Amino acid sequence: MKIKNIVIAMIAFVFVVCFSFIKDRSPSCSLPLVAIANYGPHASLDATIVGIKKQLAARGFVEGKTVRFALSDVAFDPLLIPQMLMQLKSLEPAVMVVLTTPIAQSAKGLIEGVPLVYSAVTDPVLAGLITRKDQAAKNMTGSSERQDLSFILEKIASFVSLETIGLLYATTESNDQALVEMMHQAAAVRGITVYAIPIVKARNVEVKMPLFKGRIDALYVAGSGPIQPTLPVIAAYADDYNIPIFNFDAGAVYDGMVFASCGVSFEKVGSNAGALVADVLEGRSVGLLQPSYPTSLDYITVVSAKRCARYGCTVPKSTVGLEVLE
Repeated sequence: MKIKNIVIAMIAFVFVVCFSFIKDRSPSCSLPLVAIANYGPHASLDATIVGIKKQLAARGFVEGKTVRFALSDVAFDPLLIPQMLMQLKSLEPAVMVVLTTPIAQSAKGLIEGVPLVYSAVTDPVLAGLITRKDQAAKNMTGSSERQDLSFILEKIASFVSLETIGLLYATTESNDQALVEMMHQAAAVRGITVYAIPIVKARNVEVKMPLFKGRIDALYVAGSGPIQPTLPVIAAYADDYNIPIFNFDAGAVYDGMVFASCGVSFEKVGSNAGALVADVLEGRSVGLLQPSYPTSLDYITVVSAKRCARYGCTVPKSTVGLEVLE
């Protein structure tokens, strides 16, 4: 009886070993792996990932057939970034996509031996990811979502009489620091005053919003990681103060939360990054791939007709890339 049990145990062990070998050698495990390190769940970042996958599919890298993906995020907790990056690296990806500035900055310092492609980054030079706008770093290139704020101010001014624009920015984000500087530069050309309020922590938004009351003609909410999640709070105060919000992303307009959006399509930003990832998968050196930036054709403007009527605005009839929600 004892011998029989030993034989059964040995057969079971051999079966497990063989099954594991077959599993590890299956075609899906031999496909190149694209690791995607994300900051957290958000509409713009989700759209970026969609754009990456669509572009890769268009280049012949179809999920489950010719390429695999490993996605991870830290729910906007910066303390978890190093752990996430090292876990993804342990999977031995062919290339790693790093979304947002905090993730990309950490990856540049931590990850070696894996090509890095950043995306959803405003100013990669200011963030220290690359040293020149048009030149990749040794092991990193990517796709910026840098907004043309002069273009955006022009769009906002086509809806409302704009003398003063409000802006919230996180003091801990280099993207936000760049945004404030670019906004001041763009506004100065148009004779517009910028009223920018710093936010140290997300919970400070509720305290700071009353400072805008009666002082601004419109509020622009950018893609700041700490600030975007507080948009429902921002929108509630803006409604009370009768301040039209122009968000960088259209999702809040579709949800009926804000007046309008004007900004770069994040799916297009992801598509630009996807093209760079495809180049790496096809064997090109990441250090030789020129970083990508949005063009004027990458912008979309979405406006709520209901909220437009509330603020007494007139919807321009000849605006290219304009979508009006009834």
